[in-house]
Amino acid sequence: MAEKAIANNLFDHIADTTEFQHLWTDWKRGRGAQAAFGLTGSQRTTLMATFASRSGQPLLVVTHSIQQAKKIVEDLQSLLPNEDILFFPATEVMPYEVLSSSHEQLAHRLTTLLRLARKEPVTVVTTIDALMKKIVPPAVMAQGAIPISVGERVDLNHLIESLHFLGYQRANQIEGAGQFSLRGGILDIFPLTQSQPARIEFFDDEVDSIRLIDVESQRSLEKVNAYEIGPAREMLLTAETMEQGRERLAREAEAARERLLKSDQQETAARLQEKVDSYLEQLAEGIWVEGLEQFQNFFYPDQVLLTDYLHPETILFWDEPTRIKETAEAKEQEITETFLHLLESGGVLPEQRNVYTYYNDLSAELGAKPIIYLALLAKKLDRVNHENTVHFTAKNMHPFLGKLDMLADELKQYRKRKAAVLILAATPSRRDRILEALRDYGVEARSVAGIESEIITGTVSVGVGHLEAGFEMVSSRLVVITDYEIFGREKKPRKPKKAAREGQKIDSFVDLALGDYVVHVNHGIGRYMGVEKLDVGGIQKDYLVIKYAGEDRLYVPTEQVHLIQKYVGTEGVAPKLYRLGGNDWQKVKQRVKESVREMAGELLKLYAARESQPGFAFQADSPWQKEFEEAFPYEETPDQYRSIIEVKSDMERPKPMDRLLCGDVGYGKTEVAIRAAFKAVQDSKQVAVLVPTTILAQQHYNTFRERFSGYPVRVEVLSRFRTAKEQKLTIEGLKTGEVDIVIGTHRLVSNDVCFKELGLLIIDEEQRFGVAHKEKIKQFKENVDVLTLSATPIPRTLHMSMVGLRDMSIIETPPEDRYPVQTYVVEYNPELIREAIRRELNRGGQVYYVRNRVEDLDRIARDLMAMIPDVRVAVGHGKMREDQLEQIMLDFLEGEYDILVCTTIIETGLDIPNVNTLIVDGADLMGLSQLYQLRGRVGRSNRLAYAYFTYRKDKVLTEVAEKRLHAIREFTELGSGFKIAMRDLEIRGVGNLLGPEQHGQMASVGFDLYCRLLEEAIQELRGTKPEEKPDVLVEIKVDAFIPDGYMADSASKVHFYKRLLDAKTIDQVDTLEEEMEDRFGNLPEAVQNLVRLSRIKAHGQALGVSAVQQEKEEVRIRFFPHAKVDASAISALVQFLGRKVNFSASSGFEVRIKTTRQKPQETLLIVDKAMGLLAKASKAKDANGEADKTSAMPEPEPRAVQAVPESATGRNRGNQWPPSIRH
Repeated sequence: MAEKAIANNLFDHIADTTEFQHLWTDWKRGRGAQAAFGLTGSQRTTLMATFASRSGQPLLVVTHSIQQAKKIVEDLQSLLPNEDILFFPATEVMPYEVLSSSHEQLAHRLTTLLRLARKEPVTVVTTIDALMKKIVPPAVMAQGAIPISVGERVDLNHLIESLHFLGYQRANQIEGAGQFSLRGGILDIFPLTQSQPARIEFFDDEVDSIRLIDVESQRSLEKVNAYEIGPAREMLLTAETMEQGRERLAREAEAARERLLKSDQQETAARLQEKVDSYLEQLAEGIWVEGLEQFQNFFYPDQVLLTDYLHPETILFWDEPTRIKETAEAKEQEITETFLHLLESGGVLPEQRNVYTYYNDLSAELGAKPIIYLALLAKKLDRVNHENTVHFTAKNMHPFLGKLDMLADELKQYRKRKAAVLILAATPSRRDRILEALRDYGVEARSVAGIESEIITGTVSVGVGHLEAGFEMVSSRLVVITDYEIFGREKKPRKPKKAAREGQKIDSFVDLALGDYVVHVNHGIGRYMGVEKLDVGGIQKDYLVIKYAGEDRLYVPTEQVHLIQKYVGTEGVAPKLYRLGGNDWQKVKQRVKESVREMAGELLKLYAARESQPGFAFQADSPWQKEFEEAFPYEETPDQYRSIIEVKSDMERPKPMDRLLCGDVGYGKTEVAIRAAFKAVQDSKQVAVLVPTTILAQQHYNTFRERFSGYPVRVEVLSRFRTAKEQKLTIEGLKTGEVDIVIGTHRLVSNDVCFKELGLLIIDEEQRFGVAHKEKIKQFKENVDVLTLSATPIPRTLHMSMVGLRDMSIIETPPEDRYPVQTYVVEYNPELIREAIRRELNRGGQVYYVRNRVEDLDRIARDLMAMIPDVRVAVGHGKMREDQLEQIMLDFLEGEYDILVCTTIIETGLDIPNVNTLIVDGADLMGLSQLYQLRGRVGRSNRLAYAYFTYRKDKVLTEVAEKRLHAIREFTELGSGFKIAMRDLEIRGVGNLLGPEQHGQMASVGFDLYCRLLEEAIQELRGTKPEEKPDVLVEIKVDAFIPDGYMADSASKVHFYKRLLDAKTIDQVDTLEEEMEDRFGNLPEAVQNLVRLSRIKAHGQALGVSAVQQEKEEVRIRFFPHAKVDASAISALVQFLGRKVNFSASSGFEVRIKTTRQKPQETLLIVDKAMGLLAKASKAKDANGEADKTSAMPEPEPRAVQAVPESATGRNRGNQWPPSIRH
């Protein structure tokens, strides 16, 4: 009789096994600690999830490393999609002066602690070192949340005090987590425990609305009824707790000092006193000090462990208990050694050791709890009786490496054995492809939703889901196969990081600060001194103040803000200041204009010549190409996908391609190049990949070879690290066509290298080749398709200016979610350095130690070798011979050294995934963009990476250096540091793209003006200069400015004045008005006036108005000669204004509105309404075809422009029309 098919979900299949039943029964009876052997990876997480699903209870999973914890979190999130799976990472308690540190780990910890403190039944995954660190009691953490709901009454002053208590920092506008901003009755806040910041608007003391906001645009997104503000730090100190802790700390420090003095250790006592006093002084003033966590036990003597937070019904799992114990003992030893070293040098107090518990104490405390230990190999475990152990029989799924015929054969065998098979595809498209392929191989399979779906014995089910690895549970005849086993790599959907929005130029004015250099188009470079309100002729307005050479000052009305740009040049290089009234600036501007015009002319000639040359047209994508691209382990980012399409469509044209592909390291440029190479090889063409260094050649070779494995494509490398014989064989292979792809340095452009049929040249970082090599490359380029890669970002404005000069693709979307680099800005301390290096070496990693002074490197290398015995240290810098440096780099890449002590040579190009600790010595002496790029060298794998930016205490940090160091932390968010770094990198991009001479021209006038001059030159040469609409002069005597009480930050004011001035349509004005109201609240009268003036100007531009001017007791609306005024518009004005309006055509068509005995505000409202009526009639005429028109007459004589910035006002904000006007 045939066996009946059983339909169960994944958990039911596990739960039906004898092993599970044994484990489950013993656990239900509370029979103490148990052990389950024989399971690994996703087999364990599936067992955990089955327990959670069956019991309805939360889990605590403890493992040995952060990588393992992340895998468990990802598995459990897939297996239990309706449960909250939280990650609780370890935190670094550093007994050093920390200026700032990263937020990401803290955000995970706070979210977990807050929810556990409220006894929420959440599942937590953590590491043993996180469990050993003591934390504040749950009752304290439970006070760290402030729920806010619409309609609630809140004392705003008390709320701000509470935010300081919770650890928030006040800012002009929020840029990252842990900040708040208050403008009148509007509070913006970004808790670490929330994924999105909120804008809370108050009406008096009542919460009027809560809106989630976009941190980049600062605009509201959606309304919510309630929002919770969580803590921004773990140590929450009331004034009372702070004072009690300070007293304990002072007492303990004094006792320690006396002990040291008694034992004749005066220097150590003095160091300890100096350290503790710096904290005590600030605590006495009630100020929180970064790094205070090292003294946590003085403020909370009743510290607890994470296990004290757990929901009472939590089930405890220990993943690989032997490795957990080893990790805990290593951590214990590390803490103890570091602590003893610091104790000897006066760096810590004896009681500070009490921030961590010992592993044995932790085990004893957990002794009464029923823990389930999970291990692969059966071994004796403390506290586990033999009768409390079970042995599962499970197998890891073997890889199929894309061989679907092999998979089909295996599946047929599983079906015969009546196994229930679940195949998990990463995406729906992958699922469909697998189903189709299985059908082609004669395997029937059913499509299911995913992990939670029913799977039937004797049947193959294909669903969408993620597990770390597939497996076979022998006793339950359950088989799970993942993407990873089928294709060799799992296709992971990329999680887009929040970054500067695509296509948005970073606004120079957003972070305009007092003292910044600015460029006035007509007067040159000066320093911005702020915004001042002046009363001119009884009218109040804002003026930007610019200081020039000497004591010259220029007051620029806000309506001329378009003439000013923030000066952006090379970071750290101060530009020349000009005198007002001199002609030096005009000469410089003219010189740059001529240089730019000449360069644009040359580029246009080159572009035209290339377009006229014949080239090879590659065929459209083959099925092999599609299969090759499908094997890419990530979903392409939108930028990457667009770039791939652009490159391939260029290749399919019968013209030689010449495309530049820009994007930061890790953004996916290489994959674009690899797909282009595959396309070329498909058409029997050869590919040359030209790189500037041997290291890069080796790295590209490894990447290409791995990606092309499984295809009949021969990839070789040609560099000085290959023997003469190997080089000879490769060169012969190129001649005969046996070598399809060659990767090499400038050796590739040697005379003895000939290709049988070169079809594609890929050049990486062309700007790093010398002049002679560049000339060779030029000859190489003729008649072949060329793809140039650059890791330096190109400014979008420059990209737009150069459309039609150079084909460019830009990848701006950041790489897949790697673990963020843990960044510390910390005072230099040898103990910190020793601990950081030792931690990295203990996990088999390598370290970059960067100091930007060549003469210091050998001494540092000696110090490190003395500090850490047996450590292997290499020294590298740009003054070495090229071959010597390359050999050192290659040895380091291959693991011959543990530490590379170097200058900033590692800033670009290097990609060594095994290096995950960066130490920068003297970070205060480097530029932001340098630090940003240095930090990008680590964190390039699935390991947690650390970056320590250190400064020396024996020198006072300049204000600029301190700001720069604080800004580094913001790199992970979209803070000002990131913006400045990106802008500086983009400036370098200009030099790379256009050459050093143009970089110099750009530095002399500033980036924005340079781009404008370049764009004008290109348009002029091509004869495509767009016709500029003349500006509308608007002069109405009314106060129009942004008051300090409404917008205190002068940078924001300038930003909005500029945008109001740039607004060309009513829609743009309305949008700006809504944004200001959203961000700053109801518009005061002076701002409403500003917006109405902008509306008048926008209407005027659409209607062909040249000026709207108030003269004596009337307002005149003058039209350009070409403007056509509809008769119905005149009729509407007469109906609205009666005898107060008349018309004139004596010196051009004019509308004259009488303003006798009217207040300025009434005049403005009437003119706004009149312009609106004219625009409405004009729109109606356009909709209904031609109507009667009155031709406008000659243009009035122009006067000095005093136009108003344009912003928005679509509504009248409750103002009544003056009663003297009849509707």
